Amino acid sequence: MTDEFRKRAKNFLLLDIETVSAFASYDQLPERMQKLWDKKTLSFRKGDETLSNAEYFYDRGAIYSEFGKIVCIAFGAFYWNDHDEISFKVSSFSGDDEADILLQFKALIEKYPPEQLILCAHNGREFDFPFLCRRMLIHCIEIPKALQISGKKPWEILHQDTMDLWKFGDYKSYTSLDLLAAVFDIPGSKNEMSGDQVTRVYWEEKDLAKICRYCREDVVVLAQLYLRLHCFKAVPPENIIRIE
Repeated sequence: MTDEFRKRAKNFLLLDIETVSAFASYDQLPERMQKLWDKKTLSFRKGDETLSNAEYFYDRGAIYSEFGKIVCIAFGAFYWNDHDEISFKVSSFSGDDEADILLQFKALIEKYPPEQLILCAHNGREFDFPFLCRRMLIHCIEIPKALQISGKKPWEILHQDTMDLWKFGDYKSYTSLDLLAAVFDIPGSKNEMSGDQVTRVYWEEKDLAKICRYCREDVVVLAQLYLRLHCFKAVPPENIIRIE
């Protein structure tokens, strides 16, 4: 573990978000949004009529910020315990009120100096960070400075993305967090559920606690992966603290 990393760790926050379709079904979408969703499906349907627009909404609505919403934001940070051993603490904000979740997250990251805070997520540049910003705008919540990247030069943006770190400039394919965890022999987070089940678990099982456990475990995997991508040893399991 380098002295530079230990210094940066105090302003380093790893995160993951879980999103679901904003409505329990396509039929509950306002008529105007139904028409716009029908148009949206044309961009990825590509002649495939296997699923109806309603089925596509339930299956894919969660990944679009215009049609989905955030139900959980998990976040974690490295620290060193009394024995000077690297440790990790993870917690989460969740609920049915998306605006309240976003306000809690905004308050959290504004505790850090915006010019020093490093946010890290897997595929964060393409998904987590823009999704958070768009949903904040929809709720008329001012975007924290740490998430504002408009007009900034690339080297001024402190965000870290483990998928980018793995790509080394290769943009031909997507590599999942689960796959990289397997490659680096890191215990996975898919024991209880997987990402494609979040909408169903939320709307049908109404088990938000289950979603939050899954989201927090993704952040634990993210933290271990980040360390391995820098050739650091993983955090020992006994040094990981989970706060529900």
